[in-house]
Amino acid sequence: MIIRILVVLLTCMSLLQSAHAETNLKAVFIRSHQLWIKEGKGEIQITKNAYVSSPKWSYDGRFVAFIDGDEKGKKTELFIYDTKEKETFQPYVKIETSNFKWSPVNNQLAYTSGGVLNVTKVKNGRPQGFENVSLGAGDFEWFPNGKEFIVSSQPNLLPTGWEPIKLYKIPVEAKLSPENVKLFYTIETNEPDFFAITADYFKWSHNGNWLSFLATPTASWSNDSNTLCVLNSKGEQFHTIGKMLWYPDWMKWAPSTDHLAYISGEGRFFVENKKSTIADMPAAVQQKQYTPDGYVDLDLAWFSPERVIVARAEENKEWDEGPIPTMFTSLHAINIGTDSQEQLTFPGKNEVDLDPQVVGTTITWFRKKPDQMYGDVLAKEGLKGKEKTLIEHVDSAPTYYSE
Repeated sequence: MIIRILVVLLTCMSLLQSAHAETNLKAVFIRSHQLWIKEGKGEIQITKNAYVSSPKWSYDGRFVAFIDGDEKGKKTELFIYDTKEKETFQPYVKIETSNFKWSPVNNQLAYTSGGVLNVTKVKNGRPQGFENVSLGAGDFEWFPNGKEFIVSSQPNLLPTGWEPIKLYKIPVEAKLSPENVKLFYTIETNEPDFFAITADYFKWSHNGNWLSFLATPTASWSNDSNTLCVLNSKGEQFHTIGKMLWYPDWMKWAPSTDHLAYISGEGRFFVENKKSTIADMPAAVQQKQYTPDGYVDLDLAWFSPERVIVARAEENKEWDEGPIPTMFTSLHAINIGTDSQEQLTFPGKNEVDLDPQVVGTTITWFRKKPDQMYGDVLAKEGLKGKEKTLIEHVDSAPTYYSE
């Protein structure tokens, strides 16, 4: 009887593991500058004769917004693909933008154009037309409830110096009315201890209690150093966390805790001084670096509340001038509870593993050769899974839809 029960349990576990291993990833990606969608084993080409960038899923996975531009970045028109109707359309006759974001609660799309924040209307379930929200907008992000925006002011240089950075809370229905705009927080900057002229790359923690962003200085300086900041959802507690480069994927909130992972370090070159660091809110002074001596981490993603996956390479302090050396990264997993670390991927000679992403329990990454403009997307189920090729010959890492 005991043996029979064990057999049944083992069979059930095997079935669960098998089902678990067949994670159905829904991804949008770019191949030879064209937009493609992959779901299951099928791939569908969406655009032809375009130059696509920045594809983003809507909150329910029905739509993909993207930019159709050109190689020089002079053309940046907003398009939307409707996966239900199988057609591409423009929400308005012509929208020039490079900064657009879907609502977290419906199929509205917000974007900035010429310093104006706009939001699409919704007609028959599709984003159509637009309404003005606010003038003088720098960067922005939706509040988690989908009813307001957090908006940074554009940089303003006065005879006395740069103005402080102001963050505003603006309702979606503001319609350019100054009465609807509320000052949320003013960031006082003091050179040289803390100098910045704008706030960018807003990200909410999993529960919406904290907002992270980069305070960025003038253009040349921002190539080498920016200040990672956090602000609570009531605009009452502000902390500067550390210095980092301006890559938004280098700062990510944990999936279910108030841990903020980021790659700290100054200097625009990746050869040294790039360390995976975890800051614990609200006591942001409690921070810990996890990158071993002699190594740099150049991207990260949370696998679970206790584990972070990083793209890691050996330092190259000997480099001083000439062509910038390739940093041959592979993926490693850090257990922040036990401090244990393990290597997850083993790229071949002259290959790099980049852009780790986690969808459910599936880990994906982008593998390429430094001298090629394209690469492959690989995946493995969990930390111990066997790697397999998911998508071949893509321009960059895909964007996944996850419910």
